[in-house]
Amino acid sequence: MTDNQDSRDLETIPVDDVLRQLESDPAKGLSTAEAERRLAQYGPNALPEKKTSLWRQVVGHFVGPIAFMIEAAALVSLFLGDLGDFAIIFGLLLFNAGLEFYQDSKATNALAALKNSLAPQATALRDGSFQVVDAATLVPGDIVKIRLGGIVPADIRLVEGDYASIDQAALTGESLPVNKKIGDSAYSGSVVKQGEMNAVVIATGANTFFGRTAKLVAGAGAVSQAQKAMFQIGNFLIVVAVVLALIMVAVEVYTDIVVADNWGLSDALGILQFVLVLLVASIPVAMPAVFSITMALGALALSKEKAIVSRLSSIDEMAGADILCSDKTGTLTKNILTLGEPIAIGGAAAADIVLAGALASRAEDGDAIDGAVIGALPDVSVLKGYSIGKFTPFDPVSKRTEAEVTGLDGKRFLTAKGAPHAIVMLAGGDKAVADTVDAHVAELGAKGYRALAVARSDDDGKSWTLLGVLPMFDPPRDDSKATIENVRGKGVTVKMITGDDTAIARETARQLGLGTNILTAADVFPKDMDPDNVPGPIANRILTADGFARVFPEHKYAIVKTFQKNGHLVAMTGDGVNDAPALKQADCGIAVSGATDAARGAAALILTAPGLSVIQNAIDEARRIFGRITSYTIYRVALTMDIMFLVVLSTIFLGFQPLTPIMIVLMSLLDDIPIMTVAYDNTSVSEQPIKWRMPHLFSVSAVLGFFSIVQSFGLLLIGMEVLSDAARWPGLGLTDQAHLQSMMFLQLVAGGHLLMLVSRKENWFMKRPYPALPLVIAIVATQLVAVLMCGFGILVPQIPWLTIGLVWIYLLVWLFIIGGVRIGIDHVLENRSARRAMSIDVVNARLNR
Repeated sequence: MTDNQDSRDLETIPVDDVLRQLESDPAKGLSTAEAERRLAQYGPNALPEKKTSLWRQVVGHFVGPIAFMIEAAALVSLFLGDLGDFAIIFGLLLFNAGLEFYQDSKATNALAALKNSLAPQATALRDGSFQVVDAATLVPGDIVKIRLGGIVPADIRLVEGDYASIDQAALTGESLPVNKKIGDSAYSGSVVKQGEMNAVVIATGANTFFGRTAKLVAGAGAVSQAQKAMFQIGNFLIVVAVVLALIMVAVEVYTDIVVADNWGLSDALGILQFVLVLLVASIPVAMPAVFSITMALGALALSKEKAIVSRLSSIDEMAGADILCSDKTGTLTKNILTLGEPIAIGGAAAADIVLAGALASRAEDGDAIDGAVIGALPDVSVLKGYSIGKFTPFDPVSKRTEAEVTGLDGKRFLTAKGAPHAIVMLAGGDKAVADTVDAHVAELGAKGYRALAVARSDDDGKSWTLLGVLPMFDPPRDDSKATIENVRGKGVTVKMITGDDTAIARETARQLGLGTNILTAADVFPKDMDPDNVPGPIANRILTADGFARVFPEHKYAIVKTFQKNGHLVAMTGDGVNDAPALKQADCGIAVSGATDAARGAAALILTAPGLSVIQNAIDEARRIFGRITSYTIYRVALTMDIMFLVVLSTIFLGFQPLTPIMIVLMSLLDDIPIMTVAYDNTSVSEQPIKWRMPHLFSVSAVLGFFSIVQSFGLLLIGMEVLSDAARWPGLGLTDQAHLQSMMFLQLVAGGHLLMLVSRKENWFMKRPYPALPLVIAIVATQLVAVLMCGFGILVPQIPWLTIGLVWIYLLVWLFIIGGVRIGIDHVLENRSARRAMSIDVVNARLNR
């Protein structure tokens, strides 16, 4: 075989041609020398592994707009000798990076899980005899033996033996093991359930079906919405800070050089000191930590809902997901093959049909069909009254099982079950009976049901009586339909994706109310299509489908990628290796209960309880968490604007710095660290997916920030122009700059936390849900600290208690003003969004006429 020989071609051509092209002899295998030569040519039968060094992982947590600005502020603090500022800022940076690194270290590596799923050893025919070799040394053309309980070590074509039953559900999504015969192919990583056969290796390593899946996993992944939002918020604040800093520097330089004609090193250091103050005031140093802590506590809450978070950003994605791609088997259905009502042929009783089928089954084989038939008996103990003699297991030639049975009365008889056509022929092949059975089988097949026929012989097999047909299906879970309706009520569209046949998928979708526009993957996706770039016509079919059947890993990946490219946030459930690429690519990959290591490694959310109901709970909790993060973001952007503009405007126009560097540092601690308790806050659950609507968020933040600036600037002007008059206002103690600074320090600390009460909800702050107790305690404790510092002169100049009281009255009045503003701006923005959506709907309706 040449280097560029496509292994997928070897899956379809006659097996004799495969052996000829691979220059392989089923009787002798390869020589050791030839195997070594091919190993050098094709490489080892292992997945390529790319590891990121530890130092790169660590450095990655110190990169980004906010991280760079925090680092710059810390360096300036160190340069100027402000060790206290440096310690606080750098400590927050290390704390956040350490938390992110810890969370990342918890996530399972998907490629490692895939690699561990490969067979470590294989039985290969080398130099004319079978010998155990490392699976990694297998090469195309090797003759290998597969047997019960073994893992298929590479992609193979079967060349010798009777049959093998292979479970490839983890790779293809099929719910039952597949019976294989000579000429059939089998995939690396699948498990042999029955039989023993010889096969020729047609692909190894990255060229296998398994390897192509691993390649998709390695290339999959989407940048989280939280990361994008944090970058945008950081960039916004950085731009504002840089513009204000440039304005401030320009004014200071002009004043010192042109007006005062006095410029020296001390002046340059003074400007640098001021820039430091502005940086510390403008950079939300605790924002990444608040995001991480809120999500980490949310992850703890989700664990109580039977959902383990392996990637924190998945919480943010889950809250905004508007498409849920759900696998069928085990998630929407019970993954338990179940018997339907028996269909009698010739007047046999339903109980007798089931009993005859159970007697032709053997529980110890662990076969799913045998287990379903035996499980359909009202009382399994009835089988103890029968003695089984010779038992003939299923094989692809006869397509039936058969048993010699001695009954309760000592009489001997035979029972058989199997493919309907095979049992009809066993019973004589009467045309009328065959037509009747075919009609029943066709009707069941249209619903996606499998069918078995059962027969009995009372004369040692000389004649057989067809008793009836047993319908078999995997029923939906009891809670699936209700859960789907609830999830839809939350604005999430559910799409079913399965490796099973289209008829089975369509019937399951019908029973669950999902819609019956189920597409067969082979009819939609061209063989050589690039899953990263789905053509427009195919994308349109994907977007309008209710579900997909007979899908392979690249199909699932392409489906998820298509939804994402069309503006959707996608949650994806899965349990097998075949799901891993799509799970990693999805905005929120969800490994369901009982998933393989590969699926869990690729997923961001791992469910520990079966069914979709866990996902419904996860959606609710994720939306609460997102609400907390959003409220903090609005609060922090508005407060940052307040601080920045107050400092710059008062310095430029009033020649007065309202805060000292130590006040800035203290304010950062008092405003940010206690507000981390927002992670515990009570929030309502949105009825629609929540996404980062940055224009809306910045608009709300800007308006609240503007009114906060008016509030702060107003108090400063009152203090400077009115309350500083000791003759008119004795006892207020605002006769100098230092005491004015203390008053502004108290106003910004107390006003900032009152602003949190407004930013945390869209309606009146006095309505439910009320702030959680930890948040209330943090706010009250912080206010007490700030009041005591100002009242007793701790680290800041002391101001009278009367002044503190007046500041609080002023803040409470403004609390109601800003609360009204918040309701108004949200109302205006929502009406504007509604009008825009209505206009888009009208335009689309006209275009679609």
